[in-house]
Amino acid sequence: MPAISKREQIISAALKLFYHDGFNATGIDRIITEAGVSKKTLYNHFKSKDELILVVLRKRDETFRNKIMRETERLASTAAERLLSIFDAHHNWFNEKDFSGCMFINASAEFSSQQDPKHILCAEHKTLIKNYICSIAKEVNIIEPEILTEKINLLLEGAIVEAHVSGNKDSVLLAKDIARELVEKSS
Repeated sequence: MPAISKREQIISAALKLFYHDGFNATGIDRIITEAGVSKKTLYNHFKSKDELILVVLRKRDETFRNKIMRETERLASTAAERLLSIFDAHHNWFNEKDFSGCMFINASAEFSSQQDPKHILCAEHKTLIKNYICSIAKEVNIIEPEILTEKINLLLEGAIVEAHVSGNKDSVLLAKDIARELVEKSS
């Protein structure tokens, strides 16, 4: 296996720290220590902490979406089943040892200005998830796939917040029951 680059070491350490402790609460010195690099090395790869945050958010978007999509596909054999298995994929995520909520919900709360590039990237992530859900709904020939997508997305987002804030990691199973009813009514 090839050695991990210094840039990837920094991104990996920052992702872990930002996800667990937050963006504003995580200082550059802590990232440097966790990554095992010098301050000079960090700043050779990233002009600022803001740039590092954007790179970390992009990395998390790519890995998270791929993971959720793979898991959703693995758990279902038809498009109709995938509309519900996405809830099971989220349930699996909620029950991971290092679950700390949604990095994008957390980041958008810390960077609340809708003009902030970090907030914009969070909104783009949420749009890409909705686009995935909508593509499945269209495969199933749902009458109004965009409306069903919005409803399913709201159920998922609510379950994410409930799991993180209240610790109710089974909230997504209740959301799945509600989604099942919505899918049946929309078919």
